[in-house]
Amino acid sequence: MPNSFYDEAAKEIIRDAAEKKNHPDSPMDAFERPPSAAPAQPAQPAPHQATEPHQAPVPRQSPQHQAPIPQAPSAPVTQEPVYEAPYSPEPQAPSALPSGELEDDYDDFDFVEAYDDDPVGDDERMLPENSAASAIKCAFLGIGGGGGKLAKAFLDLGFSKTLLINTTIKDQPEGVPAQNFLLLPGADGVGKDIDLGKRVLENNSALVEDAIRTRIGKVDWLFVLAGGGGGTGSACPILNGAFDRYLKSVESSGKVVYVITRPTAQELLNPTIADNYEHLLSSVSLSPYIMIDNEKQLQLLRGKVGMLNLYPSANKNFAKLLWQVLKLADETSPIQSFDSKDLERVLSTTGRMVIGSTVARDVNRQDLGSILYQGCIKSSPCPPPAGKASTGVMLLIVTPAMASNPSVSKNLEAAFSYVGGRTDTLFSGVYIKQRLPGIIAISVIAGF
Repeated sequence: MPNSFYDEAAKEIIRDAAEKKNHPDSPMDAFERPPSAAPAQPAQPAPHQATEPHQAPVPRQSPQHQAPIPQAPSAPVTQEPVYEAPYSPEPQAPSALPSGELEDDYDDFDFVEAYDDDPVGDDERMLPENSAASAIKCAFLGIGGGGGKLAKAFLDLGFSKTLLINTTIKDQPEGVPAQNFLLLPGADGVGKDIDLGKRVLENNSALVEDAIRTRIGKVDWLFVLAGGGGGTGSACPILNGAFDRYLKSVESSGKVVYVITRPTAQELLNPTIADNYEHLLSSVSLSPYIMIDNEKQLQLLRGKVGMLNLYPSANKNFAKLLWQVLKLADETSPIQSFDSKDLERVLSTTGRMVIGSTVARDVNRQDLGSILYQGCIKSSPCPPPAGKASTGVMLLIVTPAMASNPSVSKNLEAAFSYVGGRTDTLFSGVYIKQRLPGIIAISVIAGF
């Protein structure tokens, strides 16, 4: 019995499937390839198969002697429908660690976390911040024996950013922590030889600059303290280049202010001491500097302290005097303030500065203004001013009762006029404190 058209079509489909199994490289129909399987390389058509698109098989007749092969027709292949997730307006949380192409995009923004990191901590050698109140960020460097002893007085007041620099350990004052002392190699002292002192300081200028940067940190003003007459202290201006480089490297807004001492009249009889002092004085003349007259200090303190405490007391008194100027510039006043910019203007004035203080117990005197001004000059540890100065400061500290007295207020105006008439620019301030023995006046005259 002849096969029907549909029987022959079923047989053709079975033969095609058998041929594909025997030739695995032959292309598969789209509905037969698994969705996730991707060929490693483009498939080449089998030799026995045409490259034209697949067409439905044409039915053909088999010979009569061939018995039909009973085979159930292949089940139709069905594809499950794909459903998309419904849209949700809620934002999806980003993955914690992007991967693949997202990692490449994230690398373009890795600089964000770099700037978010905490800055590198200070060097462990860094000295603590100053506990003494001051309107400016400052540090004190004591060079040599005399300068180191004067620096010790500021260290005792709470100026922790103080560094003593010397060529011998023998001049280190008692009670100075090791981190506040820098010993320079090359000589065990210089024996008042200023040329040797220059060589040692110059050869160690990089060491000094590094010590200031790692121990002092960032400050705006450097007060360099040195004793005139010695070999190390008198040679300290050779380090001025290192001081300037440091201030520029930390972008400071201030300068170097030298504080030097003038030897006593008896000490100046020695030609070496006199020459060393003159060299120091000429070297700092183009910078802001304060000169402390040791002879005048001896006269002011003679009979008040013994020989052992003479210079420690003098150093302590000067340190407290300068500190009051730095401190008052940081305070507010209901009457008149002397602020930090006023202070910086005075400290940056080139030339010599004279600083002094006095107290007037009789506040009702008519000549109160003259007494206050003359008392500051007379009681100053500095030599008296010579000529007209560029800038001047008069600071007055009074009690509430004095500030409320009209006659006292009138006399105080006269004190300002005495200083203002002897300077090109006058800065003043009036501060109210309790329990004062009288009117306290502090003056600074700069630019001689």
